[in-house]
Order: sequence, then C-alpha cells, then structure tokens
Amino acid sequence: MEGRLLDKSLNPNKLLKEQFVSNLTGSSMSEIAALSTIVPALVVLRKWSSGDNTRRDAAKKNDDKVLPVRKDWMQYFCTLVVDYLTVVLPVLLVFTVLAEWAYTCAISLIILISVHIMFKRSQSHLKSGLSQSPSLRADISSYRVSVVLVTCLCILAVDFKIFPRRYAKAETYGSGIMDLGVGSFVVANALVSRQARNVTSMSFRAALSSISPLVFLGFARIISTLGVDYQVHVGEYGVHWNFFFTLAAVSILTSIVRIHPKHCGLVGLLILAGYQIWLSSGLNEYLISDKRSADILSQNKEGVYSILGYWGMFLIGVSLGYYLFADTSSKGKSRNTQVVKVWVLAASFWILAIILDSYIERVSRRMCNFAYVMLVFGQNFQVLSILTLAGFISYEKNLILEDAFNQNMLGSFLLANILTGLVNLSVDTLSASSLTAFMILSVYTFTLCMVTGLAHFFGVRMKFW
Repeated sequence: MEGRLLDKSLNPNKLLKEQFVSNLTGSSMSEIAALSTIVPALVVLRKWSSGDNTRRDAAKKNDDKVLPVRKDWMQYFCTLVVDYLTVVLPVLLVFTVLAEWAYTCAISLIILISVHIMFKRSQSHLKSGLSQSPSLRADISSYRVSVVLVTCLCILAVDFKIFPRRYAKAETYGSGIMDLGVGSFVVANALVSRQARNVTSMSFRAALSSISPLVFLGFARIISTLGVDYQVHVGEYGVHWNFFFTLAAVSILTSIVRIHPKHCGLVGLLILAGYQIWLSSGLNEYLISDKRSADILSQNKEGVYSILGYWGMFLIGVSLGYYLFADTSSKGKSRNTQVVKVWVLAASFWILAIILDSYIERVSRRMCNFAYVMLVFGQNFQVLSILTLAGFISYEKNLILEDAFNQNMLGSFLLANILTGLVNLSVDTLSASSLTAFMILSVYTFTLCMVTGLAHFFGVRMKFW
C-alpha cells in the first residue's frame, strides 16, 4: 500500500498536458497585431481616467484629514483594484471568452482613443499636456510592465481549454502570442540595460555574480519540475534548458564581448545574418527534428543554438535603447521627435518581419531566426508606440499597478510561476469548464496583482542581485 502511494504521481495528467501544448501552428500576424493593440490601449485609457481622478482628488486634499494612514491604505488598494478591473480583467477576457472578438475590440479601442484625443484637442488640456507630458522613459516602464502582465497571465491560461490553442507556442514554424514572451523579455531588458545607458562595463567577475541568480533559478526550475513530475514541453528549449538559462547566456556573452552601444546594432545584424545563413544551410532541419543523441548539446539543441538569435536581438535592442533614450547628443530633441521614431521603427520592423517570413524563412521561436527577431521588435515597438499616446493628454503619473510590478518585476514573475505550478498540481486544468477556468484565472491574476501591490505599498523590493 505504501509503495503504491509513493509511486503515485503528483501530476497524473502530465502526458496529456504536454500533448495539449504540442504540435501547434500559432496564430496570424494580424491577430498578434490586434492583441498587441488591446493591452497598451487599455493602459492609455486607464491613465487618462486616472489623471482626471488625481486632479479631482488634489483639489479636495484638504477636506479630509482624519486617519491619514488608513485613508492612504484604502486609497492605494482601491486604486489598485480599479487598475485591475480596467486593465488586467479586460485583457483576461480578450485572451479567453472574447478571443473571437479580438479584432473588434482592437478597432473599438483605437476609435475610442482617437475620439478622446480629438475631443481634448478642442480644449486646453492638449497644449498643457504636451508641455508637461512625461519622458519616454515612463512609456518604457509601462511597456515593460505590459510584457510581464501578459506573460504572467498566459503561462497559466495556456493550460486551460478556454485559452485558444492558436495563442499558445507554435511547435516549429509560426507564432502565437505566447511565442513572443521570451523575446519580449530580452528586448525589454536590452532597452534599459547598462550597455544601452553606456554605463561603465562591469568586470567579468561582477558579470558572473550578476547572472548567478538566473543560473540558480534555471537549475531550481529543473529540480522542481523533476521533483513534482511537472509537465515540460521538450520542443520548447530542450530537455534541461529553460528561459532563465537563455537570459543568463545572453547576459554573459554581452559581458565577455564588449561592444560600444553605437556599434551594437550593426554587430547584432551581422550575427543574425550569419545565423540565418547557417539555419538555411541545414541547421534548421536539425533543430526542428525530434532526433536527440545522449550528449548534453543534442539534448538541449533548441535552447543552445537559439542563443545566437537572442544575442543578436539583445544587441540590436541595446543600440535602439542607446539612440532613443540614452544618447547625450539627442537630449535636446523633443519628445515628439522620439515618439515619431518609435512609430517609424514599429512599422519598419513589422514590414521586415512580413518580408522575411514570406521570402527567407517562416517565423520560428524555436530557432529564434531572423524573421522571429523582427516580429518581436515589431510587436514590442507597436506596444510602446501606442503607450506614447498617453502623453498627448496630460496625466499625473504611471498607474499604481505599473509602479508595483515595475518595482518587483522578476519577483512578480517568479510568484506567477509558483502560483501556476500550484494550480496545475491541485486542479485538473484539462477538464475544467469555461466558467471554472475563468474564475480560477481571475482569482490567480487578482492574487498576483494584490500581492505585488502589497509588496510595493510596504516598500518591499524582491531584489536578487
């Protein structure tokens, strides 16, 4: 009897769950563009409404002076709940029950934003807003938080049938919205990296110390997934490789090969071009095949070889971050000039992604080929460009939700992974009804937002290095 209990798996549906996220072909680029419009558009609209509320509250700030600590506490979490209801919950709806209405939602939000801007143009808000609008760095902060929020939502939602299969990661070629997750993290980190800011390079020992938490997390993931018999899609990174190892590898390569940010873009393009030639010469067939020998390289071929693509992506991101936000020669340039550059870059990357996907090689996250890199940049700069619209109308500051996640970005992502694991081990996600799945996802996202907000409110920073 004891032997049977010990042999019983903590995750009896492991094989079924692995099959559930295997052999998928992804979505269309147009649907990815629609989904990438919805998230930042919701943030922009919430910022505008939040700005109006802030001004009204400021006008009455002397009316109520009783119990200021309690008022601050209540005000903070009430505002955080409103942020959740107006940003996170609508995104959850679009990614699940309203998935077939994604295009309609995107167009409706674009129209709403356009009408709002035109309405404000007839008032004095626009002129004052342009002069007082925050720097592009605030939009970068919002963009990074958007990446984390969508990623945290998807990593659990993908295990439920309510989440469309086309949104999940594609097996070989093609791209779902989830395929853009790791690439978006690389770009988000590159734009604000030490290299992009042209900060004095760290010593090799300091670089190793800075990536040690990522290496630790990578091994912790391996041990934890083996320990609880958690489902792992081998075609994603390989048998042992994972997201944390990819980030660590890119970081260490950038530290070893030190390149001035002015030249990072050219070097990144050369790396991607060389890697794409290698892929087209036969490496792609090896990477998408299921054949694996016993050596560690073959066991983790997807993760190891794709490092070249992610490194090239990171270097281009460093170059863009330097020229857009950190170059001292551009300090005198207006925000409007920077915004135009972001919009032009977004359109250019999308055009390049479509051309490469059509004529060179289809988008593949598994290999991180040239088309995938351009798609990631196109989608990320599209999100960033829409977020810049918030500056057309005066708003006081970022959302509380954004500040909370921005302070504990990696911590909130780790919490999301832990909660995802707990849900998967305690709930049969494959047999959950749509209502049950949506309720679980709602509680999960609400808990994640509230815990992250709690840490921010009390000044707790989950810093790992």
